[in-house]
Amino acid sequence: MSYLSPLRLHFAGRFQANVSTVNNDPQHFNNLTFAPADQQIGGQNGWWNPQGDACWRLVDCGVTAAWMPSGAVTADEILSCRIADSDRNVPAKLVDLDSMQQMVSTIWGLQVRIVDARGSVLLQGDFEPAAFIDLWPRATGGGGGDMALGAMYQSVLTELKWGDISGSPFLVALKAASPERLSIKFNVDGYNMNFGSPGFTYGRVVGTIGPSAVSEPKHFVAGRQFIASPSAPNYPAALNHCVGVVDAASGQFLMDLGNAMTTATPGGAPNDIGDLILSCQINPGSPPVCLGTLLSTLDPYGYVLSPDWYETTAGIVSIALPVGTLAAVQQSSLSASGPNSFISECSTGSFVRADEFVFRVSPGQVVQVPLYATQFGQPLAGASIGIVFDNNQLQPGGVNGENQPLQVGVPASALSFPATLTTDERGRATLAIEGSDPQSPRDFIDGQVYGVRPFINDGSYFDNPNNAWNFISVLLWDGFQPSSPRVLWSDIQPILQQYANLYPVMNRFFNLADRAAVLENARFLTRVFSLPEADPNYMPVTRDLSPAKRKAILAWIADPQGAGAAASPAPPAVAAPAASGKGKPDLSRGGKTAALARRLGQRRPQSPRSQ
Repeated sequence: MSYLSPLRLHFAGRFQANVSTVNNDPQHFNNLTFAPADQQIGGQNGWWNPQGDACWRLVDCGVTAAWMPSGAVTADEILSCRIADSDRNVPAKLVDLDSMQQMVSTIWGLQVRIVDARGSVLLQGDFEPAAFIDLWPRATGGGGGDMALGAMYQSVLTELKWGDISGSPFLVALKAASPERLSIKFNVDGYNMNFGSPGFTYGRVVGTIGPSAVSEPKHFVAGRQFIASPSAPNYPAALNHCVGVVDAASGQFLMDLGNAMTTATPGGAPNDIGDLILSCQINPGSPPVCLGTLLSTLDPYGYVLSPDWYETTAGIVSIALPVGTLAAVQQSSLSASGPNSFISECSTGSFVRADEFVFRVSPGQVVQVPLYATQFGQPLAGASIGIVFDNNQLQPGGVNGENQPLQVGVPASALSFPATLTTDERGRATLAIEGSDPQSPRDFIDGQVYGVRPFINDGSYFDNPNNAWNFISVLLWDGFQPSSPRVLWSDIQPILQQYANLYPVMNRFFNLADRAAVLENARFLTRVFSLPEADPNYMPVTRDLSPAKRKAILAWIADPQGAGAAASPAPPAVAAPAASGKGKPDLSRGGKTAALARRLGQRRPQSPRSQ
């Protein structure tokens, strides 16, 4: 079970991602060269939103449709409900893993509610933190910078609290199918980067909620994996990576095209790509067998003629499989094609992915990464999984104090993992990744980032298109020890100074790099530095502070009067200035588009056959 199910609801509205852009530039981490202009809108290096507070919100979202296994819901309280975030907690936060890995921006501390027309909460759940994936230039016209991009989030809602759902047969059925955990997926696009615009930092969100089984992945559907070609995620193609499932109980095939179809403008309607036909390659070398039409240009309720098609379907399409084809479909490669588009499964149908794919690791820590292998959407038992370093999608930039380029993925010896794994009878394997101290390879940026890629070790990965985003991102912290048993202000001031530089919105409240201000706010800081990482109030908001450094900060706040408390003079604090008025922010710098341009390349890991 997942959101891609005959039992599901769709919602649409807006989201806000009020991200700060100061820490998008690796060079801004250098306290010695940081300047006031680095916090200005329209200034030298402030990019397009330096005063962002990292808040992520659902705005004006409503249920647009609901489906039961018997068909579309037409009379149900659910159709008048809103999808909202928390009305009690502070907003969720959106942060990158690192300035050199900005392609896994993660939502932390989001609560999702289904609220009826009277304002009563029918369902409430906690969104397990998740990073986006499948970022690509979705809009074919209009918009600069990141505004043409699209991406998707998939996670689960846990800690469910059900209200009075007696007026909604749909919610009664959803609770019966999945009372403890739900699957949620949403697409984001049409982001507005125009400072001064009423829609600044807002974009479109369209999504789906459905059942979720505890035995299945939380962050992807273990179904039929359609991989766009070529493998690079920023190509001008008609269709992007997407997933489908065969629902044997109903004899249906469901496919999620929500983040796969291009749009004419950012946040606009899908482009007309003609009819999209689903086919099955039953016999290699023979013509594919047509299974039906997924998209039709003549359908009055379809993607071309209906202006709200995308919002009411979230891009999910389904067809009834022809009688007698189910067995063949379950063991043969599928493809979807149109006049100018083509997307397909790997020829062998094999696929592997890490469910969780973003990790922060301390020296000496071992993280357990769950891997799922499938073949034609079914668990692939006994599969050999290869594991290799793949840093090609990371985004280096900046220079160290000796004017040498900052590197990613070095030293490789600081991160260890097995070269191969074998899946169990359920198609699962657990990858243990262990970190040791990388010893400050990036000078003024804590730790190092690495890319680790699992793949089916049968040769198919090297003979077929692949999803470049399907890898594991690791931020490995440096080791950290205070200069003496008692933590001194000189130990933590550079840490707090860097945060004050990179997250200037804090200066609205107090200067985090000032000793007196920190002491004055000690009670508040002790509380927020002690919260769980998933809490929306967690500090630092950017989550780029190692546990060792956080422990040192808390130790100093608890005992600030140690000998040498002011052993070294603090560097001058950087106040957050107002907008400089020197012109519009440069949308080509400081966002995802700029980070994409810094990637090392599109190379695949080297094939074991050529090593």
